[in-house]
Amino acid sequence: MTEKMAKAMNDQLNEELFSSYLYLSMAAYFENLGLRGFAHWMEVQAKEELEHAMKFYRFINERGCRVLLKEVRAPETDWNSPLHAFEEALKHEKYITSRINELMRLSREENDYASEIFLQWFVTEQVEEEASVGEVVDKLKLVKDSPNGLFIIDRELGMRK
Repeated sequence: MTEKMAKAMNDQLNEELFSSYLYLSMAAYFENLGLRGFAHWMEVQAKEELEHAMKFYRFINERGCRVLLKEVRAPETDWNSPLHAFEEALKHEKYITSRINELMRLSREENDYASEIFLQWFVTEQVEEEASVGEVVDKLKLVKDSPNGLFIIDRELGMRK
């Protein structure tokens, strides 16, 4: 792996760690609101993002490069509503998708086929990530300010495995 590719992979590892931190912050926000199903959904998401970071960690090491961890910036801690939190989560997932696409472009530019194959999993995963978060956004828009609707969604989100 070229030095340029290794740096980009390390940068993405850091972004995946931030993603985990962001979703954990959102889980804490939902816990504070008493929306434990929403909190559970975000906790599962935080763990998934940590797994993504570890995929980058292992891949960088397997390619004989050095993992260089950087400071993880502090995430937001408050949102205006559950809808706002999920809209921000969707915005974040779209940002991560753009980063994965840029890594894919770089892997092709660098003729790094191993990285391209590795990144293909993330390309597919990001389609799923955006769809999953987008589905919750759509449901929250449908229920608007209905407490009953919110509690039904909360119960549904609490069943995520």
